[in-house]
Amino acid sequence: MLKVIISGGGTGGHIFPAIAIANALTSKYNQVDILFVGALGKMEMEKVPAAGYRIEGLNITGIKRSLSLSNLVFPFKLWQSIRKARKIIKQFKPDVVVGVGGFASGPLLYAAAQLNIPSLIQEQNSYPGITNKLLAKKASVICVGYDNMDKYFPKEKIILTGNPVRNDIISMSGKRERGIEHFKLKEGVKTVLAVGGSLGSKTINESIINNLNKFADNNIQLIWQTGKTFFETAQNAVEKYNNKGIYAFDFISKMDYAYAAADIVVSRAGASSVSELAIVGKAAILIPYPFAAEDHQTKNAQALVSHHAAILLPDREAPEKLGNTIFNLIDNDEQREKLERNIHQFAITNSAEIIATEIFHLGNKNKE
Repeated sequence: MLKVIISGGGTGGHIFPAIAIANALTSKYNQVDILFVGALGKMEMEKVPAAGYRIEGLNITGIKRSLSLSNLVFPFKLWQSIRKARKIIKQFKPDVVVGVGGFASGPLLYAAAQLNIPSLIQEQNSYPGITNKLLAKKASVICVGYDNMDKYFPKEKIILTGNPVRNDIISMSGKRERGIEHFKLKEGVKTVLAVGGSLGSKTINESIINNLNKFADNNIQLIWQTGKTFFETAQNAVEKYNNKGIYAFDFISKMDYAYAAADIVVSRAGASSVSELAIVGKAAILIPYPFAAEDHQTKNAQALVSHHAAILLPDREAPEKLGNTIFNLIDNDEQREKLERNIHQFAITNSAEIIATEIFHLGNKNKE
């Protein structure tokens, strides 16, 4: 029996790849026991059990960039989380631990290093955070989503795997018609998908809401994932436009249908979003979250823009420019098709399976 702990979460961008890795492990190998470790109060505490896996929670949060009283208790929470992580490891006795990023990943991997348990880091971004740079010194294997990561990690530990995505996104054949039906859209009418990640984006939401009348006037349909906090506002705003195929959702579970129905996508530039866009081959307007650690979302977007594979719109410019950027792109078939071709070249569809194989080999080597 191979025993694996997968740690991390906080957002869908960390949770869904983690679940994809777990699914690949259980489908490839019969004798695998998987335990997740996440952060109490975060999405993973709900999404992981829903996917059929056990999860333990650590009382850990990040450091706020602004002055905050919560930063004063961070050292205590970190110490407490490392202690609990050590306890979890001693009880579960994993052969290997995996870190996918997020609050819980740091304490768990640090504790694993103290206890001499081999670890694998899955670095999703084109520019790694400080935590993964530090943890990389003790990690056995580092799976990366982008080329040229030897600037940040030991070259001999790096494996280019791409980023795992949800299984339903890998196969998109025949889903456009189902997506149009699912979202109550009209066939033959141009459609935009706007998403701000699993938690929503204030900038994208406010920029979209200010252009709803233009979507209606230009006969452009809209699938809009708002996140929970903005949903009521968005729902009230789109109600009078539902007959024009303009709909808001707090969370879209059938994201494969949403991608399939869309002609262009407006999105943040998290690593998982970028990987999904590459696999589905959609023309994208990327609005990087400006407060992401080390501004990694901008670097993710620039990796595509440098290959003419996406449009980058800075967060500060989005309120004024997003509407025109959307309408200009959706009217330009040639540019849209060029972006689709170029972004699809970044697609790696078997990332989860590659990572699962590395985990299996690493864990079995530890048993020897």
